[in-house]
Amino acid sequence: MADLAPARPAENAVALDMIRLPTGPASERPNIKAIGLERAPHKDVYHFILARSWPTFFVLVTFIFAFMNVVFACAYYARPGSIANVPTGSFEDAFYFSVQTLATIGYGGMYPVTRYGHLVVTVEAVTGILFLALITGITFNRFARPSARVLFSNKVVISPRNGVPHLMFRMANWRRNRIVEARLRVVLLATERTREGDVMRRQIDIPLVRDRTGVFFLTWSAMHLIDEKSPFFGPDAMKRLRAQSAELYLGLMGFDETIGQTIHARKQYALDDIVVGARFADVLTNTEDGGRQIDYRKFHDVVAIADPDVGVGVGVGVSA
Repeated sequence: MADLAPARPAENAVALDMIRLPTGPASERPNIKAIGLERAPHKDVYHFILARSWPTFFVLVTFIFAFMNVVFACAYYARPGSIANVPTGSFEDAFYFSVQTLATIGYGGMYPVTRYGHLVVTVEAVTGILFLALITGITFNRFARPSARVLFSNKVVISPRNGVPHLMFRMANWRRNRIVEARLRVVLLATERTREGDVMRRQIDIPLVRDRTGVFFLTWSAMHLIDEKSPFFGPDAMKRLRAQSAELYLGLMGFDETIGQTIHARKQYALDDIVVGARFADVLTNTEDGGRQIDYRKFHDVVAIADPDVGVGVGVGVSA
C-alpha cells in the first residue's frame, strides 16, 4: 500500500496514447525488453525524426547540414581552380563556399568559373532546396503536432462516496483553456493463465461513474465504483492483482478549443500508487471576489480519512 506522504511535484503527464513510447524519459518507459526487433531507422525516417527530442532534432539537423557541406567541399577541393577566389589547397574556403551555396546566400566573393564548378553548384543548389523544404516541413509538423498538458495526480485513492468505496483519479488541465467533450478510459492490464495453460496480458475495462465531461477547464475527479463486478472488490483483491502484475492505464481524449484539434494524454499507475482510506487534498477554493482559485501545490497530496468502513469490500488487508 502506498504511504500518505505528499507526493513530489508533477514532472510530465503528457502523452500520445495508452502505450509508453520508447523515446520518453526512462521513468516513463515500460519494463519491456524487445529481442529480435529489427533496428532500421532508415526504413521509417520520418517517424524516427519526429520521435526525437528537440535537442536531438537540432543536433541531427546540424550534423546532416555539416556533413553535406563537407561532401560538396570535397568535390570543390578535388578540382582546384573551379571556384574563383578560393586559394589552391584551401579546404576551409571550399567548405565556406559550399555553405553559401547550400543555404542560397551568395555573397559574390566566391563563384564557379569552370564547367565542373557549375555542375557541382547546380547539384548542390537542388540539394539545398530539397533539404530546406524537408527541414521546414518537419519542423512545422513538430510545432503543430497537437499535444495535451493534462496533469495527473501521482496517487490513486480509495475513499467512500455515500458509504460505498470508490477508486478515484484526479486530473487537471495544465493550460487552463477549454477541452470540450473530454473522455477518460481506464484499463487494468493483468496477467492471466487460460485453461489451455497459455499466459497472456488481458485488458480489463474499468467502468467509471462518469467517463466524460462537457468542458474540462480546471480539475476533474473520476471515480470507479467498487462493487461485486469490480476487480478491486473482495478482501483478497489487491493480493490477487499483485500476483497478476496488474497495472492501471489511463487515456484521456478531448477537443482543444485553442488549437482546434483532438488531443490525447495518458498515465500509468502501479498498485503501489493506490492509497486506501484517503482522499485528495482540496485544491479548489472560492476567493473573496466570488472567483475560484486552484492551488497546484496540493494537487498530489492525499489526506487520511478516519472512516472504518472505507475498506469494506476492498483488499489491502482490510477485512469485510
